[in-house]
Amino acid sequence: MPQSRTNLNPEPKHSRPYITGLLLRYSTFGASILIFLAGLLLINWWLIVIGGLAVGLGIYDLIQTKHSILNNYPVAGHIRYVLEDFRPEIRQYLLEDDKEQVPFSRQQRALVYQRAKGVSDTNAFGTLDDLYAHGKEWFLQSAISAPIKNKDFRIIVGGEHCTQPHDMSVFNISAMSFGSLSANAIMALNQGAKMGGFTHDTGEGAISPYHRKFGGDLIWEIGTGYFGCRDENGDFDPQSFAEKAVDPQVKMIEIKLSQGAKPGKGGVLPSEKITQEIADTRQVPTGQDCVSPSSHTAFSTPRELVTFWQKLRELSGGKPVGFKLCIGQPWQFMAIVKAMIEMDNYPDFIVIDGAEGGTGAAPVEFMDNVGMPMVEGFLLVHNTLVGAGVRDKVKLGVSGKIVTGFDIARLIALGADWCNSARGFMFAVGCIQSRSCHTNTCPTGVATQDPYRQKALDVPSKAERVASFHKNTLKSLASIVGAVGLEHPSQLQPYHIARRLDDGQIKLLSKYFYFTDKGALLDQSARADVFNQMWVMANPNSFLANNDALIAYNKDSRDKGKETSAPTEKTVNSPEYDEVDGGQLIGNVNNTFRDLPSTNH
Repeated sequence: MPQSRTNLNPEPKHSRPYITGLLLRYSTFGASILIFLAGLLLINWWLIVIGGLAVGLGIYDLIQTKHSILNNYPVAGHIRYVLEDFRPEIRQYLLEDDKEQVPFSRQQRALVYQRAKGVSDTNAFGTLDDLYAHGKEWFLQSAISAPIKNKDFRIIVGGEHCTQPHDMSVFNISAMSFGSLSANAIMALNQGAKMGGFTHDTGEGAISPYHRKFGGDLIWEIGTGYFGCRDENGDFDPQSFAEKAVDPQVKMIEIKLSQGAKPGKGGVLPSEKITQEIADTRQVPTGQDCVSPSSHTAFSTPRELVTFWQKLRELSGGKPVGFKLCIGQPWQFMAIVKAMIEMDNYPDFIVIDGAEGGTGAAPVEFMDNVGMPMVEGFLLVHNTLVGAGVRDKVKLGVSGKIVTGFDIARLIALGADWCNSARGFMFAVGCIQSRSCHTNTCPTGVATQDPYRQKALDVPSKAERVASFHKNTLKSLASIVGAVGLEHPSQLQPYHIARRLDDGQIKLLSKYFYFTDKGALLDQSARADVFNQMWVMANPNSFLANNDALIAYNKDSRDKGKETSAPTEKTVNSPEYDEVDGGQLIGNVNNTFRDLPSTNH
């Protein structure tokens, strides 16, 4: 065992006397004194000022007791703090690999900047990706590929209870609140959305004057704080909501159950970021933190949630109403689906937010360890709706690290109807990923309420970049769709993408991911029995799990020898099935059977 662990007074391993170590520790402070004295002797004011400030700083370091490093290394200790403060910038600009995602890689950011500026986004001399690495995915191009002329891909959102359906792009601005983002950033985003014909989600911070200035289409997000439609107690105010929701600029209403950055926690806007404008917009007082509770007060059960979204639909004049969530306990979402079916009332849309998302600041534990990642969360929602036989009644959007045409194409191939991006559009208005969004010191004026910092963000030019980023990303999406031999992203399927596994094998995503059969949950015949178990746990009258039903289901399965394996053969005569690469693959794996949207808009 080393001597240092057994001897409390070990002999030094070198002969350097103690005084030498002492001189080294205080050498920088000593140099400061020498500079100051040299300035006095030479009557050089620069040396006097620099040396004097350094001597004063050293004396303070010796007197203070809060920081031991500064006490042991006066003056020199501050170098550590400077390097620590600038470590993210040093890493990002000098050390970071082009493909290292922290959370977005240099290559991803550069691609957004290029498309936002409308400059060439092509590269030469081959890919930087390791095409043989496990997890690598690629689209399978077609021998009958052809370019697509109409690149403005759109969908219609609105179910049978909706009287004002919304015609929207398949790529839109995700939820970011005024307060989290600056007024200039909000204006640039909304003007860009107006110019490009896509939709801007307000975030839960209510509809500000800056959202209204340019008239871009809005999705009004209603969070747990009911900002913009709350009473004096912070509860939902129907009259206040109705007055704003009927505005023609508001196209859809989104109930936020949870968000990817901090699911289950709610949110906080620090008091230092709350200006009078923000207080008026959110209907909250100034001088204190603006807190979003972790859960809603307008409903407490799945059935009450269904009643709530129908109430919002009526108060808004029949506009599409849906909800956003980061998936947590799966049976709770399944409970909502059961309530939909029993009450025969469906949301017009659901947005799945991934745990990897988050323009909002959050504790590290929540960002890293709470909530389901986007793909798994989306597939659970998609498979549940398919298994319940109601996927065709609800449109699905996704949000979480989506910035490229491939990102959009991949998720639509898995079954999504549209994609949202938050940080991608932040890059488009100038964000440099300094990760200081919560400090009110954003260097580019995007995520700050400092009037001087945000003044640097020029709204007209940044709005053009927002529109350009959207247009060029859809152009990239169109190239992928055309290469696969299709006409619209809604025709993409999981078997159009291959994935390399850890052992080097290659699988189509239709075989890599689990896709349930249509209606399978209704009689608990899903091939993955965990879906059957979670489905019986779901209680439409409560968000709590029905464990008694699960126990009964498991007992019944044992007693009857329940068979949950899928049949291996499918008839080739059915139009719902196609033969692909010599194997039997479901022709529409997503079970959505989406019609090709009209090209007349």
